[in-house]
Amino acid sequence: MEVKSICPYCGVGCGIIAKKSGDNWSIEGDKDHPSNYGRLCSKGASLAETINLEGRLLDPSIEGNSVAWPEAISTVATKFNQIIKEHGPESVAFYVSGQLLTEDYYVANKLMKGYIGTANIDTNSRLCMSSTVAGYKRAFGSDTVPCCYEDLERAKLIVLIGSNTAWCHPVLYQRIVQSKKDNPDLMVVVIDPRKTTTCNVADLFLPIKPGTDVMLFNGLLNFLHSHGETNTLFVDNYTEGLKLSLDQVAQSDLSLDKVAEYCGLAFEDVESFYRLFARTERVVSVFSQGVNQSTSGVDKVNSIINCHLITGRIGRPGMGPFSFTGQTNAMGGREVGGLSNALTAHLELDKPSDVDKVQRFWQSPVIADKAGLKAIDLFQAIYDKKVKAVWIMCTNPVVSFPDADFVKKALDKCDFVVVSDCMENTDTTEFANVLLPALPWAEKDGTTTSSERRISRQHAFLPAAGQAKADWWIISEVAKVMGFSQDFKYESQRDIFSEFAALSGFENQNSRDFDISRYTELSREQYDNLTPIQWPINEDNPQGKSRMFTDGKFFTASGKAQFIAVEPRLPQNSVSEEYPLILNTGRVRDQWHTMTRTGKSPRLAEHSPEPYAEIHPDDLKKFNLIDKSLVNVSSKWGEIIVRANKSDSQQRGSVFIPIHWNDQFAMKGRVGTLVNPVTDNISGQPEFKHTPVTVEKYEPVWHGFVLSRREIEFNNVSYWVKAHGASFSRYELAGEQLVADWTDWSRSYLCASEDDVNWVEYLDESAGHYRGVRLIENRLESCIFIGPTHDLPSRDWLASLFEKDELTDETRISMLRGKPSATQKDQGKVICACFGVRENTIVENIQSQNLNTAEEVGKCLKAGTNCGSCVPEIKTLLTKTIH
Repeated sequence: MEVKSICPYCGVGCGIIAKKSGDNWSIEGDKDHPSNYGRLCSKGASLAETINLEGRLLDPSIEGNSVAWPEAISTVATKFNQIIKEHGPESVAFYVSGQLLTEDYYVANKLMKGYIGTANIDTNSRLCMSSTVAGYKRAFGSDTVPCCYEDLERAKLIVLIGSNTAWCHPVLYQRIVQSKKDNPDLMVVVIDPRKTTTCNVADLFLPIKPGTDVMLFNGLLNFLHSHGETNTLFVDNYTEGLKLSLDQVAQSDLSLDKVAEYCGLAFEDVESFYRLFARTERVVSVFSQGVNQSTSGVDKVNSIINCHLITGRIGRPGMGPFSFTGQTNAMGGREVGGLSNALTAHLELDKPSDVDKVQRFWQSPVIADKAGLKAIDLFQAIYDKKVKAVWIMCTNPVVSFPDADFVKKALDKCDFVVVSDCMENTDTTEFANVLLPALPWAEKDGTTTSSERRISRQHAFLPAAGQAKADWWIISEVAKVMGFSQDFKYESQRDIFSEFAALSGFENQNSRDFDISRYTELSREQYDNLTPIQWPINEDNPQGKSRMFTDGKFFTASGKAQFIAVEPRLPQNSVSEEYPLILNTGRVRDQWHTMTRTGKSPRLAEHSPEPYAEIHPDDLKKFNLIDKSLVNVSSKWGEIIVRANKSDSQQRGSVFIPIHWNDQFAMKGRVGTLVNPVTDNISGQPEFKHTPVTVEKYEPVWHGFVLSRREIEFNNVSYWVKAHGASFSRYELAGEQLVADWTDWSRSYLCASEDDVNWVEYLDESAGHYRGVRLIENRLESCIFIGPTHDLPSRDWLASLFEKDELTDETRISMLRGKPSATQKDQGKVICACFGVRENTIVENIQSQNLNTAEEVGKCLKAGTNCGSCVPEIKTLLTKTIH
């Protein structure tokens, strides 16, 4: 059995094929899908490990008690109606997610904006892409992504700005790598404060000072103008506002040396970048969270777009300002008006004619006519008791938000919290009065839209588990009980999609970019068989359209693109004596968002099993820190404990910490508790890239780790982190108080009884070392290693023993030492998550097979041949081994 669907992670929108053999499912890339042509990243390749029922929310519940759907629906509808009656529609809100399918998203927005009558519905895309939305709208008059993935192959210069593409959009990164192989004259420039894995493909790396992007691109605009690189024909006929932008630019000293000094760059590198951009016609500028997540994110976006407008590099193959979206359906959410300042189908809340249009189409009793609360403001309003009921769908704000502990306080004060999720225990479900079991990815059916405006069909390949229901069904049932039964009588996803398509074309006449009206009358069979296609899809573009603005016509009032005058502004909060370092947050290679899905995959846990702070060696020395030790990172808003990772790729004065860990996987690892909640004043997007922090030693009296086939809840430690292995769970531990008797302490967690005869242990009381192993029928069941410092044996060899059905005498003797004997093999840590290839296996083959390149390693072991994210690590191993 085979089912085609879409990967649920990033905005690339990769096609997948789910294959069933016996009772088992496997996932592989869809070679026919134009987003990925069969490639998958490590996360996509591991999807089959996440579809089990472990941890699933399977029944509705009220105050922790399971109930039937009618009672749950009635409770939500009645409570919302009661609060609206007493306090007005502005007293309720939805907080939704780019993990919803378009049909779910549409129904949620229709209910809130068209029937409850408030725009208090916002999405977690506010945290990642809203600055791009605002920047595009200022320049183009619409939230229109002008490019397509093919432009990455057609370009002669690709500029990657604030985007660790290799880890965050690995399949697109591989398209760039392949394009460089096919077209040796393609140049790649990476602009980023961190020297990330993406720099492996760069011809030029600009390690920009955090927050100085506008100065760099204003300088480029000035350089292009002063060096005669203005495309006068395009500018005169298709744009407005260049003079105002140049006048703004003229107020600053934008000589190359001043730009270089301001941005912390070498003069020669700035000059090389400017000349390369000026002399290359086909330029694609890719930008992502490093640009968006800033108090000046919108201005950063427009400073990049300005440089494309002055050169006319838009609307043609191989060129344009291209935003890579964060979530699989972030674009779908933007299309349906998921943001609180938007209406569905790219109509505008601040245009009375658009508001009237949507209300007439829906024939709704009321409609929102002003922007609702943006995400940060929404949770402030919850805390202030202005919003008294909130429905959170498919997202985990207690982890993902800045100042995340404030979100906990807000939800704790809220009168009525509803959470729809597929997982029972998340940091957010803890605060729910009503929990509603939603379908997870493998059971969902509908559509998504990728970063290049490509609509793809997601097909369910598993039946709904327990009482779990589609989000659109849950919302519609609540709407019916609230009194809107005639307008939410959907029988399937197709009914919703067709209505949405009809609205996109309603009184459009090419006045709006988003138009899929050709799909208004789809049959069920046609809907099920939709093939991937880029909008607009209408009478003029029945087969879709790859690039926008090919005719030079934009969606502004004048029909011309707008230059936006932007002024360089450094981030609002700077370092101080108390907080001398700058925190930057982002993703790691093998995890996704708050780990509710990827955290279930053993394969994905191996590369980065523990939250960490990446710190420059000079800062480690300056702050008297030790590599691989535990450190306390704190800001005005909170503190966490993570592992220190020495890294030359990190700028001095900066710290990088991943966003993923939550209270289910780490005791004190939620980086959101540190992050400054300040936002861009236009987009409302938070500043995740620039929070002043300090880093100090964390010095527990003991450190340890446990590997166990059973999951364990440690309740008397000061630090723990959990990661799933293939047949065990791994725990990193530390404590601030000495344990009186390690035998009793360890047995209480790991043994079935006090007289467990399968327990073998070693204790050196004077040195503070304790080790214990539990065997069952000559099979490793669990082990514990304790020491006074973090310097403990590698976990990799011990972890490999859990795969063995029987241990040899030699292995049993070696176990308490924590490392293999000379005749045994330790394959080391996982380097290639896609194929499970380990470090020492690669080193051995480099030596024995005389391998000299990453390509040769790939041919020999397959490592690095799928998503390619591990290629830089393979190259490092080659360098160390050969030399």
